[in-house]
Amino acid sequence: MNKKYVFLSAILVGLGIIMAFLPAKKYDVQISPKNLLLELTDETRFVTTDEVAHFLIETDPQVQLIDVRTPEEYEKFSLPGAINIPRDSLFNPNYEGYVDQEGIKSILYSNGTIYASQAWMLYRRKAYSNIYIMEGGLNKWVETILRPIEPSATSPKEAFELYHTRMAASQYFGGGSADVVSSASSGTKPTVKRKAKKAAKGGC
Repeated sequence: MNKKYVFLSAILVGLGIIMAFLPAKKYDVQISPKNLLLELTDETRFVTTDEVAHFLIETDPQVQLIDVRTPEEYEKFSLPGAINIPRDSLFNPNYEGYVDQEGIKSILYSNGTIYASQAWMLYRRKAYSNIYIMEGGLNKWVETILRPIEPSATSPKEAFELYHTRMAASQYFGGGSADVVSSASSGTKPTVKRKAKKAAKGGC
């Protein structure tokens, strides 16, 4: 079976389980399941770990990271400045306003890609915009940014250029030290610019 379809199936199964435990609530705006499935074929929702590293190093004010893992996992290890919004609390009033801000790109991440993808689908179902996923999650972050592997001697020039860029990023983030890429709980929360509620529309 095609790996892409296996991945999508895992997302959809997990999504159904999550929705079963989320509080019942009728949202003002919703994207139809058909359109949502079409969006799943669009790879532009993914952001690479290299791009995330660049955003963090440049302290881009228009980017925020959303850690959708459990609070316990978040406290042990997370990316600098990330906000913890667990998957079972995505629409908790305490977090309302952090996601779907005007002019702010929200990048979701977990240990891998599936859980962040499930959160992405829930947010898109509610018609949230500017929502992205860090492809590969923290596992990919460790592999490519914190502990990059030097290319073989026969690799092209571009591979070495990327390796040197990643090595510089690795040094910036502490070279794989969990103490440096630590919990954001000690930092200040970003300013929330609440978005005006949208007019009610039809949809399933």
